[in-house]
Amino acid sequence: MRFSIQREALLRRLQQVVGVVERRQTLPVLANLLVNVDSGGVALTGTDLEVEMVARTEADDLDPGEVTVPARKLFDIVRALPDGVTIKFDQSGERAVVSAGRSRFTLATLPATEFPVIENIELVERVSLSEATLKSLMERTSFAMAHQDVRYYLNGMLLDLRETSLRCVSTDGHRLALAETKLDTRTTASRQIIVPRKGVIELQGLFEAGDGVVELEFGRNHLRVKRGGVTFTSKLIDGRFPDYEAVVPISADKEVRANRDELRAALQRAAILSNEKYRGVKLEVSPNKLRIVAHNPEQEEAVEEVEAKTGVSELSVGFNVNYLLDALGALTGDDVMLCLRDGQSSCLIKKPDSDETRHVIMPLRL
Repeated sequence: MRFSIQREALLRRLQQVVGVVERRQTLPVLANLLVNVDSGGVALTGTDLEVEMVARTEADDLDPGEVTVPARKLFDIVRALPDGVTIKFDQSGERAVVSAGRSRFTLATLPATEFPVIENIELVERVSLSEATLKSLMERTSFAMAHQDVRYYLNGMLLDLRETSLRCVSTDGHRLALAETKLDTRTTASRQIIVPRKGVIELQGLFEAGDGVVELEFGRNHLRVKRGGVTFTSKLIDGRFPDYEAVVPISADKEVRANRDELRAALQRAAILSNEKYRGVKLEVSPNKLRIVAHNPEQEEAVEEVEAKTGVSELSVGFNVNYLLDALGALTGDDVMLCLRDGQSSCLIKKPDSDETRHVIMPLRL
């Protein structure tokens, strides 16, 4: 088996698949990449048994075959080679030789038959949408995913596919982020799947803010995403996501409209003197004014005032300042709307006159 390829073309594909490979793994072959050469070019596959990434690229001097090679070592070698060189990959027996110019590297291999590959995903639904749209949906919601929560179904992102729309939803039990987009075509059925945290992170790294179109294939136990020469496949979390629509406040009728950048800057300054453990700040709302107050155990205090369009009087409620800043950072536009009910209820944060992106934050007792 052999092929030759320009360094930049191989490096680009290696960068896309090597992140999936775990540095610590139970099976030695999982530290390797599957290299498959056929008449169409070279396919590189990385997996950790939960997420799989396959990247195809054209190459020259092709001699078909397949083998697995150490992922991190191959990536480091290609990255360290000078720009513009032609890399030759030649495998025979239990060794693979990577050469370029005066450089030559001999790598140990493992048989391709030992490498686990996800093939049939039992396709249920297929959806196409713009790459920039899906990237934006995930960026506006992924920060609210739980991390190593015992409620395993929270350690990922819900993709809620409806007849004419797609929603991305994540929550860690203290806050919730929801973003929605309309689909160009109707789907045959509604479906909810939970993509694990690692899968979401790898997908975000794959996407670019371009004009391309990505294809989402919803399987019974997998999600497959196709973009250009890359195919991403992830197992799904087998669990029931909470009824997130019940969490979004309906009766939060006390609205506070403020400049998003001014509010973010004020919260960042107030956060300096907030309690390092609980990160609490108090929002005190009065007509046309929003006051932000932070305290800490050293009896230090920060007070910020922001102009706001509101008729609410004498309402005070506490929140984790980091959650507020994350929500504001995930929104776009000049102004932001905070929808409140009382001092013990959640806050809904969104753009004025738009429900496409909504963030819900639970209150803190301060």
